[in-house]
Amino acid sequence: MPEGDTVARTCQRLHHVFAGHTTQEAELRWGNREGSGLIGHTTIEVIPHGKHILHRFSNGWTLHSHLRMEGSWRITHPNEPQRHSRRVRALLSTNEWTALGLSLGMLNLIPTRDEHTLTGHLGPDILGPDWNTDLATTNLLTNPTTIGAALLDQRNLAGIGTLWASETLFTQHINPWTPTTTLTPQQITKILTKAHQLMTAALNHAIQSSTGSHRPGHNTYVHARSGHPCRRCGTTIRVHPIGPPTRERVMFYCPTCQNGLAPGDKGAPIKPLGYTRHPHPRGPRKTRYGR
Repeated sequence: MPEGDTVARTCQRLHHVFAGHTTQEAELRWGNREGSGLIGHTTIEVIPHGKHILHRFSNGWTLHSHLRMEGSWRITHPNEPQRHSRRVRALLSTNEWTALGLSLGMLNLIPTRDEHTLTGHLGPDILGPDWNTDLATTNLLTNPTTIGAALLDQRNLAGIGTLWASETLFTQHINPWTPTTTLTPQQITKILTKAHQLMTAALNHAIQSSTGSHRPGHNTYVHARSGHPCRRCGTTIRVHPIGPPTRERVMFYCPTCQNGLAPGDKGAPIKPLGYTRHPHPRGPRKTRYGR
């Protein structure tokens, strides 16, 4: 799922081409939602709140979207053939540019004054102007769950997903399944400060990296590296579910650098992420690794 830095960059691009310009075409391909009421009105701003995108118009309405797992906004020229794709859930055009909302996970058109009905439950945005480390620290400390699950709960703070949660906790040598109640306010603050630092760098440089390398496959310590050796100690990186069943996600970690296995992880051998077997007409082939 795109995380807060990716969503913020998306908002920056949309704001750059739409702010101050009049909407010439608006189409929402989502249930019975109607976009024609946006035509003739000007974009005031496009801003993020955590992983939510808020596109505000001069008529007092907001187009709200969420990328979920596979969504994106693509900015192109008005006559782009992809505008007819089944993946398009929203289409907005000015005289110069068209934005296509592809495979969006959520799409709503609401009065701007009612935005709180969609985002009011969110904690402070880690990349937003309302970022408040003290409030986020309090939210995490008073949430009786694991630190990994607490970081992913957008009610505590908005914007962090599995990538930045996994990477941040690795850099702090903290096991993701550590109960929040066993951590000190100072430890929580250090976690949040590091996450803010990493995500701000990713926002400014448009590349997600916790290692300092921008080479594909070398930009993370643990995320998406299960089955591969830890860059620090050589132990095999592992992946395990985290969080309540209704909001379960996966977390990547190093059992050596982060003080032990996850609860329920028996330490069985794990194949590298991307491991595949390809059938061969003459019988089984040697194992092939996709990463």
